[in-house]
Amino acid sequence: MIVHLAIDGVMEGALGLGLDVVDTAARLQRAGRSSAPRSTRALQQQVVSHDGAPVPSVQRRALSVEGRFDPKTLGRGDVVVLPGVFATKDSSLDRLFARADVRKVIELLPRAAARGALIAASCSATFFLAAAGLLDGRQATTTWWLMPFFARRFPQVDLRSDRMVVDAGPCLTAGSAFAHADLMLAVVARVGSPTLSNLAARYLVLDARPSQAKYMVMEHVHGFDPMLRGLEDFVTANLERQVSLAELARAAATSPRTLARRLAERLQVTPHRFVQRLRVAHAVHLLESTHESVEAIAARVGYQDPAAFRRVFRRAVGTGPGSYRARSG
Repeated sequence: MIVHLAIDGVMEGALGLGLDVVDTAARLQRAGRSSAPRSTRALQQQVVSHDGAPVPSVQRRALSVEGRFDPKTLGRGDVVVLPGVFATKDSSLDRLFARADVRKVIELLPRAAARGALIAASCSATFFLAAAGLLDGRQATTTWWLMPFFARRFPQVDLRSDRMVVDAGPCLTAGSAFAHADLMLAVVARVGSPTLSNLAARYLVLDARPSQAKYMVMEHVHGFDPMLRGLEDFVTANLERQVSLAELARAAATSPRTLARRLAERLQVTPHRFVQRLRVAHAVHLLESTHESVEAIAARVGYQDPAAFRRVFRRAVGTGPGSYRARSG
């Protein structure tokens, strides 16, 4: 059983995506397009709230549910899925955690996990898993614009901010609201099969997106930190050449040690990875907006070796530059 746990302010798109992915997989399985999942109830699903009452969506429409979230009804092979609610800054997260319904959900999640249920969440709902202690010592991801707040609140979690979905065994986490589709495909792969998940993705025309790095808007991520803004300006103006750590520190008007610490705190990256991220972001722009060759673009963003550029690009974006250009086309 896949239980979609909706809370006040849930994003309708994410919830709907989750339902559609599972329904598509179930229909394909019933049509004999893929082998049956291990359990007859694996692809059954329902929408619940913490108390069984209808839930207002982020658009303030009342969404009907099929019951109350009760961990005692769950067991091994079941899945609890939490779509996110919209949050853009630390103060909105503070208000979220102050709510009684959120506190109740955080209290109930470990009980579901203790009974063997897989717990999956996307966007801001990943914070609930961390607050419940389910991600302690594990890898996780969250939506890219909330990652500095996540890292500060939950230092015990190994945050992989560039990843779209992280499978940490008993927990699955994903990025922003529409990464919920990627999350649900991972759920289908777990309770059904990877073949069924891939088939559902093809029917829904959902491409594999292992990374959310290309979607990051650096201005939002570093907010109003003048040091990081100045550093970004310096790197962007010097993309074609290699810059040393000492140069980066001078551009940020700080010491190399302080620079490394600030980047780790704010963006969970090293100075080297920060420069790489900006180079990849500029390369994405050039691939989308020009007809320059991959080799020429590699040189423009500081890579004299096109093979090295392709490796870095693939690691950040999840596909090679040629394939990315063809898709964005």
